[in-house]
Amino acid sequence: ALGLDQCRIAAGGAAPMPLALLQWYSKLGIDINEGYGMTENLAVSHITVPGQNQQGSVGPAYEGVDHRIDPQSGEIQMRSPAVMLGYYKEPEQSRESFTADGWLRTGDKGHIDAQGNLHITGRVKDLFKTGKGKYVAPAPIEDKLGTHEAVEACVVTGANLGQPLGIVMLNADAVAQAANAGQRAQLETSLTQHLKTVNATLDPHEQLQCIVVVTTPWTVENDLITPTFKVKRNRIEDIYAANYERWEVSGKKIIWHAP
Repeated sequence: ALGLDQCRIAAGGAAPMPLALLQWYSKLGIDINEGYGMTENLAVSHITVPGQNQQGSVGPAYEGVDHRIDPQSGEIQMRSPAVMLGYYKEPEQSRESFTADGWLRTGDKGHIDAQGNLHITGRVKDLFKTGKGKYVAPAPIEDKLGTHEAVEACVVTGANLGQPLGIVMLNADAVAQAANAGQRAQLETSLTQHLKTVNATLDPHEQLQCIVVVTTPWTVENDLITPTFKVKRNRIEDIYAANYERWEVSGKKIIWHAP
């Protein structure tokens, strides 16, 4: 009815698609190609190659496009004939957008694998340093944390803490479940197991100390998400940061935060 049997090429962009979702479509016979680009390079940058399993990456660079990773910050940098000359009447911003040797600073963090495929792991500005001096990229951890069926949205934070922590907002069904003592206990057990599963995939300095559960919705109206449904990290910090140290030393793996 949807006509997907007639689909020749399926592509996605704007935000990373979860690997599990890509695999689900593949089982239907639809291999989705993920692309990467930005206005500043006319979106002439990267895309996965049809017929090759490059899931989890945005594929190799287009012909004529060079890419590299800054060894200090992990930032993705690129150059090509399609890159802008600069921002209109914004000379200072234009200068800041390029390296001294003329590469475009994308602001995205990632790595290039042995096959030349680019993997995006987050935004450089979202990186934070724990109290142990280790940098953490929250986005890949959030992708894993958000796979639990009860989680509507989540944030990983923890600047200057011993270990990061995760804050999850429950979806409407899970909020209703949490109102019942017995079902709430089941949900807590499930989230505890999910925490163990996620941590098992992370480096020691990335592993979450705990999951903090909130039932108050994050909405555009209360200024916690954008109109495009992206969580506003700065607003989350404003509201919850005063609790971080207390949560960290509580010894609990699942913490229910009352509004």
